[in-house]
Amino acid sequence: MKFIGRSIRVCGSRLLILRCDAAHLPRLHSRVVDRRMKPVGKVVDVFGNISAPYAAVLCYDDCSTHVGEKIFAK
Repeated sequence: MKFIGRSIRVCGSRLLILRCDAAHLPRLHSRVVDRRMKPVGKVVDVFGNISAPYAAVLCYDDCSTHVGEKIFAK
C-alpha cells in the first residue's frame, strides 16, 4: 500500500480530486483505498504541474471520502 495524496474536492457524486506528492505519483487505473482499507475507486487521470500534481479518482459508489483524508493505492 502506497500513500498517494489527500483528497481536496469531491466533484459531482462520483469524482474525487487528490493533491498528490510529486515523488509518489499513482499509476493510471490503480485501485484506491482510504485509511480504513475501504475501496474508494480507481485513478482515471493525473494532471497539473509537475511539482504539484493532482489525480482524479472515479469512485465506485457515491464518494463518502471527506476532504483532507489520506488516500492510498494498492
